[in-house]
Amino acid sequence: VVPAGDTLCPPGLRRQAAVAISQELSRLASRSPGPSTWIHQVRRRSSLLSSRLEEKPFSEMEMSYIKQGEEALQKSLRILEDQDDWKTETVAGNGDKVLSKVLPDVGKVFRLEVVVDQPLDTVYGELVDNMEQMGDWNPSVKEVRILEKIGKDTVITHEKAAPTPGNIVGPRDFVSVRCSRRRGSTCVLAGMSTTYGAMPEQEGFIRAENGPTCMVLRPLPGSPSRTRLTWLLSIDLKVPGAGAARGCGGGRRGSQAVSAPPQGWLPKTIINQVLSQTQVDFAKHLRQRLARPVPEAC
Repeated sequence: VVPAGDTLCPPGLRRQAAVAISQELSRLASRSPGPSTWIHQVRRRSSLLSSRLEEKPFSEMEMSYIKQGEEALQKSLRILEDQDDWKTETVAGNGDKVLSKVLPDVGKVFRLEVVVDQPLDTVYGELVDNMEQMGDWNPSVKEVRILEKIGKDTVITHEKAAPTPGNIVGPRDFVSVRCSRRRGSTCVLAGMSTTYGAMPEQEGFIRAENGPTCMVLRPLPGSPSRTRLTWLLSIDLKVPGAGAARGCGGGRRGSQAVSAPPQGWLPKTIINQVLSQTQVDFAKHLRQRLARPVPEAC
């Protein structure tokens, strides 16, 4: 879907755009020296981006979404490779762990670390190829719908969150740009909120924001039939009085002091509990989904 009046980029403009994106990615990558091995595997090279741009003439709007997806990926990896100051939020009996930290320009972010007893290709297929079926097995998600596909790796999605127990948060929805990258034995699924003209704010939902966020999939060392999954969650639920913050721990807009809690107000501790529990529940339900019997072909 290309907005009315949008035109396809001529070759010269595509090359200029490729150079601009390459420079931007180099600038982003240079902020975090010394990446670990698995992060280095997924660093995007400008030559690959250029070849993708030459394969298909992208519109200016499509180019902007590709760039947003790349930014989400780079920012997420920078957050994950910094091992300092992570604090434990939750440790489940099976070893699933949720960590958190507060970042000056993002707010509070959450990091899920789990091992899934399924090979990487199976997990990747469920989270990427079957993305729109997530509402069938993840109780935190009501619906995921792909609004537009851009090339092989980038999609625009609309997600509706399922009501929380007691409806303490209320109905939220998100419009996101997502990109997937597979480099060697490592897969990264990254995303962040975006705007999309064909999906304005919906009646009955509060348009929340997420990102940078990502899931990293890697075979478990010494056990290639199992997958280590890391999920970085950064989210702004737009809860009045809770800081208007990503993860309710800071955020871009901040909040004004009020003399009394407004309607719908929730303390940060409650929101943080909801978000960390959402990650733990996700891991549980993903395992159940992947363990279901595969229907036999007729």
